Amino acid sequence: MSRLLDNKIIAFFKLVRVENLLMIALTQFLLRYFVLQKVLSINDIELALNSFLFYLMVLSTVLIAAAGYIINDYFDVKTDLINHPDTVVLDRVIKRRWAIFLHITFTLAGITLGMYAALKTGYLRLAIFHFAAAILLWFYSTDLKKKLLIGNIVVSLLTAAVAFMPIVFEMGVLQKRSPGFIFANSHAVLSSLKITCIFSLFAFITSLAREIIKDIEDFKGDKETGGHTLPIVMGIRVSKLNAFFLLVITALLLMFVVYNSVRFQRVLFSINNVYIVLTLIVPLVALAIYVVKASESKHFKRASLFLKLIMLLGLCYSFIFYYN
Repeated sequence: MSRLLDNKIIAFFKLVRVENLLMIALTQFLLRYFVLQKVLSINDIELALNSFLFYLMVLSTVLIAAAGYIINDYFDVKTDLINHPDTVVLDRVIKRRWAIFLHITFTLAGITLGMYAALKTGYLRLAIFHFAAAILLWFYSTDLKKKLLIGNIVVSLLTAAVAFMPIVFEMGVLQKRSPGFIFANSHAVLSSLKITCIFSLFAFITSLAREIIKDIEDFKGDKETGGHTLPIVMGIRVSKLNAFFLLVITALLLMFVVYNSVRFQRVLFSINNVYIVLTLIVPLVALAIYVVKASESKHFKRASLFLKLIMLLGLCYSFIFYYN
């Protein structure tokens, strides 16, 4: 792995967490075209936001996230050298001054594109999402990350907000085109909000659980560099229990979704229910048990990666929603 990171292009992709950026873009794409579009079409409403503006909004989100990852690594070099010495690219492949330059460039570009997309929808105030994200990511990297739970919650809220942006921009355009649209089409709006909230809540809780698991994995480096994360303040055992309960709560909420589906559709083994049970509930319960039993850093790294896979599978439920 370290030899691969000697390549500047691969090192750059590592620095900006390209796999996470792709997941952010995929989240917004799927929620717009496979979730929101279906709910609106059922109510004889077409998507109103111009596709070009939508892609600008996605690009804006990705650029701001990339800037956040860069500045996070910039302030976290000492900790990463302790926790993950073989994967550090700053100062070794990419110079720190270039990291600052990239952070500023991506942040300004992201905010500018976000403002342009918001302005074109007729609601410039929608750009507050982009401003808030850029500011929170800066303070997360410089201060909040090492504080008890605050940094974890900030990251989880931003993850949940990614899922909300497509519906916010879309409803903004629909309302601008037809004043009173939201009240006149309250059923469609509430249905869209309901399904979006389910995706966002899933993203928030699983992201929070993953942040705690990553803090346990990085316990040594965080402690040596003055961090006050949950494992350092409350202990690893308490942190594992917190992650366990978050994963179990997510599984229980998904069981409630399945229960409602069975109650209204009167079908137990639908594609919808089978997918949720086999790809989300069962893996979440298995992971919760694994986290409680885990004892080494490598175990928590595996748990973190597996939870990322579960989050991806949760996002892929949008396909089931669209075609079911």
